[in-house]
Amino acid sequence: MRKLSTQKTLSALASAALFCSGLALFSSAAVAQNGNWLTSGGDVQRSGWNKDEKTLNKSNVGNMKLLWKTKTDVYPHGLHTLMDPLVVQNVPTPSGPKEMVYILGVGDTLYAFDAKSGTIAWQKQFKYEVPPPARPPDGAPARPAQVLPTDTRHYNFLNPGGSTDVPVIGEPDAKGVRPIYVLDGGGNLHVLSDVTGEDLKPEIKTGATSKFALQLWNNSIVYAGRGGIYSVELATGKVIPSKGFGGGGGLWGRRGPVITSDGVVWTTTGDGIYDPSKPNNLVLGNSVVGFELKDGAWQVKDWFTPPNWDWLRRRDLDPNNTPTSFMFKGKEYMAASGKECRLYLLDPANMGGPDHHEPLLKTPLICNEAVDFASAGSWGAVSSYLDAKGTRWVLVPFWGPKHSGIKFPIENAPATKEGGVAAFKLIEKDGKPAYEPVWVSRDMFRGEPPIVANGVVYTWGSGDDTQQVWPDIGLNFDSSNRAALSNHVTVFALDAETGKELWSSKEIITSFNHFTGITVANGKVYMSSYDGNVYCFGL
Repeated sequence: MRKLSTQKTLSALASAALFCSGLALFSSAAVAQNGNWLTSGGDVQRSGWNKDEKTLNKSNVGNMKLLWKTKTDVYPHGLHTLMDPLVVQNVPTPSGPKEMVYILGVGDTLYAFDAKSGTIAWQKQFKYEVPPPARPPDGAPARPAQVLPTDTRHYNFLNPGGSTDVPVIGEPDAKGVRPIYVLDGGGNLHVLSDVTGEDLKPEIKTGATSKFALQLWNNSIVYAGRGGIYSVELATGKVIPSKGFGGGGGLWGRRGPVITSDGVVWTTTGDGIYDPSKPNNLVLGNSVVGFELKDGAWQVKDWFTPPNWDWLRRRDLDPNNTPTSFMFKGKEYMAASGKECRLYLLDPANMGGPDHHEPLLKTPLICNEAVDFASAGSWGAVSSYLDAKGTRWVLVPFWGPKHSGIKFPIENAPATKEGGVAAFKLIEKDGKPAYEPVWVSRDMFRGEPPIVANGVVYTWGSGDDTQQVWPDIGLNFDSSNRAALSNHVTVFALDAETGKELWSSKEIITSFNHFTGITVANGKVYMSSYDGNVYCFGL
């Protein structure tokens, strides 16, 4: 009996250890932040929450000023120039430990900046052969050869080419050197030293590019590319593609895919047909789709598709932004939105119910009363955080005016006309989760995905002219049309409890930006613009 009792005890201890190691694996599945900002959105959940910021707060953020401005040699591809900044402390440079900032340019160049001075410490350009256009399906007529403009500023803003993903940075080695993982515009994965920019390993040809941010998960690089989810095993260089996913629109989540605690990788899909009738060729347009690694490939595990998907498709109102996952009352949930401009609450363990069409919650329309596919709706990414009282918040950026049918207890002035941010609390009501509207920000020219740090919400109006149709030329994808009409970036710091404006960059930034991100780390706020400038604000 004693021996049996001992076996039970050991079994229980082993189970507990496995459970704890699973939690540890999830919490460290990407990389520990500790004041660093190593991936788009800050974590594998893509929360946009910097838990480690201690310098900037509601009391002093109003004193921020421009610390430096640095011009890069990046040249636009379409409307793209510079991607989200990443930040690493204590980089062991030859002149001593330094805080460094890393930004990928669309021209396939990675820039490394000294965070204190803004000096470019090094830059690394990637060379590759431009991949051939995708082969048309069997039986389809051959596509005519694509003739690209000689000036890349005229490229289609939907397919600008070059590097538009955001790298991800790994853990340091014994000497303190971290690997930076970058996917170039030819689909080649590079592993670089954060100290020198030199290759730590030979490049890996993946055969698939990514428009948006990479994930680092279980010693693999994971990303959304044409055809679904891809991963690269860093130990072996093995590329793992998707299987059984028939597409259904582009994968447009700006912060890249989200990874839940069970290792399922989630992405949103753009406008396209919804046809789940063939299990080996699931066509899932206008959806939130989860992939699991099974039988050597990423296969669809579950999905949510709004029941009005075809109505959305016909109006180009896809759920095009990155959702975010989080814990609430001991259970994992996901918040998602899109161009229709509702906020959904989803259950990753049962996404959309038995018919894949039923969310746990959906709010009334937050914006897009005009049903505008180009200049209204929620774009980019949803953010989430816990405040000091343990309350779960969800933040939704949006373009255009707030919908007249939804009321917030706090509606800041000037009222939203061109865009803003809406804030909700997730509460428990009658034993079930419920969204509670709290505040909507002041107006900003295209509200963009916020970062939350130490009681302050950092966001920006991109100034991007988002028009795609003109009376004289109709639907047109020459990016120079939009660039000529665009405004300028304005960065805002808002009180996270009320949305009140605490600070703004006003007229300091003179150009706009497109599909990039803001970064807040160690008392500094980083932002870039279309004209190739990088700005750093701080105390």
